[in-house]
Amino acid sequence: MTLTTTAVLVPLLPFLGAVAGLLLGRRAPGFVRPLAVLPTLAAAVLAVTVAIGQGTGPATDVATRLTPTGSLPVDLALHLDGFATLIAVLVGVVATCVQIYSTGYLRDDPRYASYAALVSLFTSAMLLVVYTGDLMVLLVGWEVMGICSYFLVGHYWETEAARSASLKAFLVTKLGDVPFLFGIFALAAETGTFRITGVLGHVARDGLDHPTLIALLLLAGVAGKSAQFPLHTWLPDAMAGPTPVSALIHAATMVAAGVYVVARLLPVFAASAAALVVLAVMAAITMVGSALAALAQDDIKRVLAYSTVGQLGYMTGALAVGDRGAAVFHLLSHGAFKALLFLGAGVIIHAAGTNSLAAMSRMGGLAQRIPDAFWTVTVALLALAAIPPFAGFFSKEAVLGAAEHAATGHAAGIPGAAGWTVLVSGLLTALLTAAYATRLWLLVFKGRGAEVPDHGPQPFAMTSVLWVLFIPTVGFGLTAPFLPAWFDGRSLAPTLTTSVLGTGAALVGGLVTYAAWRHTSALAARTPLPQPAVTADAAPALAEELAIVTHHAAYEGAAEAPDPADPGRLLLGPLHRHAAVGFHLDAVYAALFVRPVRGAAELVRFLDREVVDTYVRGAGTAPRWLGAAVRRAQTGNVQTYLGALLAGSLVLAVAAVLVATGTGA
Repeated sequence: MTLTTTAVLVPLLPFLGAVAGLLLGRRAPGFVRPLAVLPTLAAAVLAVTVAIGQGTGPATDVATRLTPTGSLPVDLALHLDGFATLIAVLVGVVATCVQIYSTGYLRDDPRYASYAALVSLFTSAMLLVVYTGDLMVLLVGWEVMGICSYFLVGHYWETEAARSASLKAFLVTKLGDVPFLFGIFALAAETGTFRITGVLGHVARDGLDHPTLIALLLLAGVAGKSAQFPLHTWLPDAMAGPTPVSALIHAATMVAAGVYVVARLLPVFAASAAALVVLAVMAAITMVGSALAALAQDDIKRVLAYSTVGQLGYMTGALAVGDRGAAVFHLLSHGAFKALLFLGAGVIIHAAGTNSLAAMSRMGGLAQRIPDAFWTVTVALLALAAIPPFAGFFSKEAVLGAAEHAATGHAAGIPGAAGWTVLVSGLLTALLTAAYATRLWLLVFKGRGAEVPDHGPQPFAMTSVLWVLFIPTVGFGLTAPFLPAWFDGRSLAPTLTTSVLGTGAALVGGLVTYAAWRHTSALAARTPLPQPAVTADAAPALAEELAIVTHHAAYEGAAEAPDPADPGRLLLGPLHRHAAVGFHLDAVYAALFVRPVRGAAELVRFLDREVVDTYVRGAGTAPRWLGAAVRRAQTGNVQTYLGALLAGSLVLAVAAVLVATGTGA
C-alpha cells in the first residue's frame, strides 16, 4: 500500500464507521461499539504509519481535479508534511481514547449510537482539514466540524443548558465563518488558485495586493473556531455536553483547526505587519482574560474550558511572532495533557457526584477513592502549569522563546511590538495558569469534610485511557530536540531567560495560591458550612450525566454560598465576581446583538400581524360581506325575481330618459 493510499484511508475509515454506525445503530446495536472504536483505532494506526513514512522528507502533494468550475478549479488534493502528519497522529490517538472512554462513560445511554457516529464524523472532518491541500476541501471539513459540534454539545437536549450551549456554539462559530469564507475567496482571487501550495508560492513570489484585509477576514474565522477573543464565549458554555466530547473538542479537533489554518497559511499573515500585531493583541487578551476567568470558576469543566482558551492564546501568540514550529509543538503537547485533564475530570465528577469545586472542597478522601485519576490528573496539571520536566514546560517555553526572539529584533519581518505583547502576556499567564491549576488540585483532592460516598468502581475503559494519555504528557517534551526537523528547522529548545522567568512565574503562582488556600481553609474551619448530605444511593448513573443536575441539588445550599476555602476569592478580590461571569462579555453581546435582533424580530412580527394581516383579513372580509348580502336576496320566489327585474328595468328606462333629456338640452 502506497503512502498516498494509506493517507486517504485515514479520514475515510472514521467516515465509513460513522455511516455504518448510523445505519446499524437500531438494527444491530451489538455492532455499535466496534464500529465506533475499530475504524478510529485503525485510522490512528495508519496516521502513525503515514507520519513514519513521510518523516522529515520533502512534502508529498497529490491532486485530482474534483470538478471544473469555469474559473478557479477545485482539486481533491492531498498535502503531507511533518507538520500535518504529526497533527493527524494527535487527532487519531485522542479520538480513539475518547471513543474507548465513551464505551464506559455512556454505556447505558439510549442515544449512544448516534453519539458515537457523530464523534467518528467529527474525527473524519478534522483529519480532512489536516491532510487536504485545497482550501475549498478544507472548508468542507471546517463546516462539517461545526455541524457535528452542534449535535454533540447538545447531546443532552432535554436540558435548557445543553440546547442553549449548542445553539450558541453554532451561531458564534458561524459568525466567524462568514468573513472566513470571504477571505478564502479573496485569497483565491488574488492568487488564482485554491491550492494551498499555489497560494503560498504566489505569496512568496509576487506578494498580495491586500494582505491585511485577507488576513483579518481569515482571522475572524480562526477566532470563532479556536475560541479567541472576542469570539471565545461559546467554549465554556459547551461544557454542557458529555465530558468525552469536551475532551475531543478541546484537545484535538475544532479549536485546533483554527490554529492549524493560521500555521498552514502563516506567510499570508506574515505579509501584513498590522495583521500580526492584531493577532498578538488578540492572543494577549485571550491568554490573560481566560486565565483570570479560570481562577474564578466553580465548575471543574469550566475551569478546564477557560484553560483551553488561554492555551490556544499561547499558540496564536507563537504564530503572531512568526514561529509555527512553537505553535504546533504546543498544540501537540496541549492535546495530550488537556485530553487527560478532561477525561480525568469525568472520573472525578462520577466519583464526587457533582461538577462543583465548592462541593468537592467539602469532601474528604476523594484522592484515595480514585487513585488513577488522582495521579494522572496531578501530572497533567503540572504539565498545564509548565513545570519541568513535563510536556507543557517545553512547549510553553518554546512559545516564550519565540516571543523573546521577536521582541529583541531577531525575527525578520516580525514587529517588535508583537513580540513584546506576546512575551509579557505569556509570562503573566504562566503565573495565573499555575495559580488556577493549583487551586483546582487543592479544592478537588484536598477537600476537608465528610468522606465522599462510594459511587462504585470506575470502568476499566475509562481508567485505562488515562494512563495511555499519561505517557505523552510525561514524555512528549523529550522529543523537543527532534521536532524542528519535522517543522521549519528552528530550534524548539527552551532558552535560559524565558525558562527562568516562566518557571519562576509558575512557581510563584502555585506557592501564592497554596498560601492563600491555607489561609482560607483556616477561616473555613472556624466557621464551617453545613455538609451536603449525600449517600451512595444518590450517586448519578455513569451513563446519564444528566442525573448530576438532580444530584447536585443536594449541594445547592452549600455550593451557592461563597466557599470560604476558595483561594480564588482571596487572590482576585473585587475582580472575582466579574471574572466568574467572563467579564460580562455575554451581557455585552446580549445588549449589542441579541436584544436588538429580538427587538427587530418583535417589530417584524407586529407589522406582520397588525398591518399586513389586517389588509389580508380585510381583502377576505369585504367579499364575504358582499356574498352574504347577495345570498339574502336569493329567496327562491319567482314572483320576487320578476318584480325585481321589472323594477330594475323601470329604473334603467327612467335613467335613459333623463340622460337623453339632459343631452338634448
